[in-house]
This record gives sequence, structure tokens and C-alpha cells, in this order.
Amino acid sequence: MRIRLRKCSEEDSLLLKEIGQETFRDTFVQDNDPEELEAYLEQAFALGKLEKELADPYSSFFFAEINGDIAGYVKLNEGGAQTEQMGRDSLEIERIYVRKSHHRQGVGKALMLKAVEEAEVKGRNRIWLGVWEKNAHAISFYEKWGFKRTGSHTFMMGDEEQIDLIMTKILTD
Repeated sequence: MRIRLRKCSEEDSLLLKEIGQETFRDTFVQDNDPEELEAYLEQAFALGKLEKELADPYSSFFFAEINGDIAGYVKLNEGGAQTEQMGRDSLEIERIYVRKSHHRQGVGKALMLKAVEEAEVKGRNRIWLGVWEKNAHAISFYEKWGFKRTGSHTFMMGDEEQIDLIMTKILTD
């Protein structure tokens, strides 16, 4: 099975909205208030917001495709597009999600390799991300990739305040 990665364009905004809402909902529906979750999804994946993010030269989205089907995606930020200012030597993984139908097929690995490749091409020596403190599966995945806990920040799920762990991977010394 071959995983193909492709950079998303502004024409992908509707598909990105659908995949983004699906994967986020599937990941967090079990552990969150449904109304708060839906409020977040409407705000975070509003079509106009996604179009603006897709047009931002400091953000990039990549779809992972298997046999023409979107299996997952990653959103990367640098410079002022980062959700926390971590410096010019950092690249943020804001989102990395795999559709349930494609779990355990190497999609997460392919997306993480893409993030590392992009950081190296852009001359960044650190990759960082925020991950919900209750998402043990994701935390374990990031730790296997060499990410270490370096802090925390607040994440708003609708009106509900949650804590995200900040995890960082050093690429070069």
C-alpha cells in the first residue's frame, strides 16, 4: 500500500473542512461534551477560516492519500502562524489526524516524516506541538518520535478550558 502526500491548495478548503471535522470529532467525541465539541468544530473549521489558513504562506496542509482516498492530514505552521511564539527556529505541528478507516496503515508515520522533512528543508531545528493532556495514545505516539514535554498551554474546546501539553523534538543541536 502506497501513501501519497500532497500539499493542499485553496481549492481543497471544503474537503479539508470535511476531513478535519470528521477526524477531530472521531478523536475527541468520547471525552468531551457534544455541544462544546460541535461549537469548536464550527469555529475551527469554518470555511472562511480554512481558506485564510490555506492562503497563509506560513501555514501548510498536506493530505495523505491511499488509493485516491484521503487518509489523513497534517497542518504545519512557522513564523507568525504558530499558535505560540516558539521562535524562528521552530516549526509547529498544529494538527495531525488520521481517519479511523486508515488507522494502523502507516499514515501517521508518513505525516510525521513529512513534518520532519519540511522542518529540515526550512532550516528549522525544532518541531513542537500541543496535545491534550488526556490523549494518552497521541502522547505515546509523539514520545516514540522523540518529542519531550516542555510545557503546557490552554486550549479552548468551545467554552471549556482544557490543558494541552507542549511537546518538542530537537532536530539538530
